[in-house]
Amino acid sequence: MLNFKNIALRRGARVLFANSTFTIHKGQKVGFTGANGAGKSSLFALLRHELHLDEGEFTRPPQLEIAHVAQETPAVACSAIDYVIDGDAELRRLQQQTLQAEHAHDGMKIAECHAKLETIDGYTANARASRLMNGLGFTADQEQHPVSSFSGGWRMRLNLAQALMCRSDLLLLDEPTNHLDLDAVIWLQDWLCKYPGTLLLISHDRDFLDTITDHIVHIEQGKAEIYTGNYSAFERMRAEKLAQQQVAYQKQQREIAHIQSFVTRFKAQATKARQAQSRIKALERMELIAMAHVDSPFDFSFVNPGRMPNPLLILEKADIGYETKVVIKQANLRIAPGDRIGLLGPNGAGKSSLIKVLAGDMTALSGTRQEAETLKIGYFAQHQLEQLRLDESPLWHLQQLDKQATEKDLRNFLGGFDFQGDKVLDVVKPFSGGEKARLVLALLVYQNPNLLLLDEPTNHLDLEMRHALSVALQDYQGAIVVVSHDRHLLRSVTDQLLLVAGGKVQTFDGDLDDYRVWLSDQKKTDDKTPDDVSNVSRKDQRKLDAERRQRIKPLLDALKKAEQTVEKLHQEQRQLELQLAEPAIYEESEKAQLKKLMERKIVVDKALSEAEAAWLEAEEYVESAQ
Repeated sequence: MLNFKNIALRRGARVLFANSTFTIHKGQKVGFTGANGAGKSSLFALLRHELHLDEGEFTRPPQLEIAHVAQETPAVACSAIDYVIDGDAELRRLQQQTLQAEHAHDGMKIAECHAKLETIDGYTANARASRLMNGLGFTADQEQHPVSSFSGGWRMRLNLAQALMCRSDLLLLDEPTNHLDLDAVIWLQDWLCKYPGTLLLISHDRDFLDTITDHIVHIEQGKAEIYTGNYSAFERMRAEKLAQQQVAYQKQQREIAHIQSFVTRFKAQATKARQAQSRIKALERMELIAMAHVDSPFDFSFVNPGRMPNPLLILEKADIGYETKVVIKQANLRIAPGDRIGLLGPNGAGKSSLIKVLAGDMTALSGTRQEAETLKIGYFAQHQLEQLRLDESPLWHLQQLDKQATEKDLRNFLGGFDFQGDKVLDVVKPFSGGEKARLVLALLVYQNPNLLLLDEPTNHLDLEMRHALSVALQDYQGAIVVVSHDRHLLRSVTDQLLLVAGGKVQTFDGDLDDYRVWLSDQKKTDDKTPDDVSNVSRKDQRKLDAERRQRIKPLLDALKKAEQTVEKLHQEQRQLELQLAEPAIYEESEKAQLKKLMERKIVVDKALSEAEAAWLEAEEYVESAQ
């Protein structure tokens, strides 16, 4: 149990939060949310004894084993898998003690060490580390590569694997999905759902939080407050508090109208039926959560691009790759005005390379790329953050795009991206990753493109900025091609999914739930021996995969329904607890109402227990079917 009583944390003269009291119980999975700089990471530093409270009291159990992801990775020469195994500190201690006992020829100590190794599954350490690395996208060959040979993003994956390797009581994860692709995000999500300890998670990925967490600690306006339920449940509760401030109703309606338009157009078409169902689910969520963003500091939109030639861009028989290595063969893609395309596919399949070729940043090895005369591309990629002038200000960057614009107009525009007051004149160098990403997006929006190419646009962005970007993209009149590990963004802004895999680009018949099943199928296919694979033709395999997806769909629907039931009962339980916490309910005049509430509480508690059991059973069915 982690107890926080009237705590306060400051950064210099600035109060991050104060007068905050909440308790986290053993085994809970808690998401921490709030704007960048609100104090989430500082709270994690407090848990690791790197910071001390300015006020209040914090207590935790003694001998608590805490795991967290290191922010720096030394360029060491040891193999990647040995680096990951180092995360199990107790294993390494026992291995060292075993060596010392062997050198001393101490038979009793040797036997004792081996017994302890057996108890902590020490003999399966290599297999456990290998599974972690495979889930995070490393190949079997890469396990033996030295840590120093990996790039920064892949070293962060190694740090994550090392933290997961630790048999911890408490796991602290600070934005773990930032350096992951969609495949690795889905794998990590499933792993964390089964993690037996207490999990504290900072994330700006709505779907990730929704699936994993059962409580949310939200830091806002100088206070940290805990909510029961996942992120969607938190947003509903917060929306109730903000109901009187609901001044962004029209923005919500535009978002709903866009998705409703898609559902109306395509729900009768067999090829689009699943995607229409996905939009209906997204629509249900949006109607519930929109009010929670009324106080967002972000307010921007894309201006109508004007001229929209058809087609905007054509790719024909394009081989895409590097030098002699072809990752995509004979790609054909025709992008028309209004297209909203999401690219799916495993890591290394060529999604980013395809985006680069479409953007003209990379030349195809063969084939043709034909663009309309009035094509105007807005391209967002992570390397563009590095192209900002670090010694110049946001205002200066915008002035280079439009030297005729007045400073007032440019300041107003930057204000929509939360660059307020003197911030527009500050040099970019000390900006956080999120601030740099917002500036690059501001520059992109200002140029009024008619084709947006977005490669992981939400990295480093907080939840409010992601929501604002999603709303702006839904109003955007041009064409969009996006690669993202943020499933909420993909569901909200794309109408068509393309699968980049096996050297091909082809239409994906299904939604993101089907893609999760497809990934599971691929992993099982990859694990088969060559003899197993040769016995099934590609056509038959595709048929089997399609049948399997169809078979598992009712199980996924049942799991979703069970999750919704648990969430609904959680909310009713919380409301009853709040009512029973009111002193007035214990007045003599309220005796009948008190009895009614207590009887209902007993019914809800029992129903919740049964619903949670049904949820776990549904999850087990899905796992066994996969």
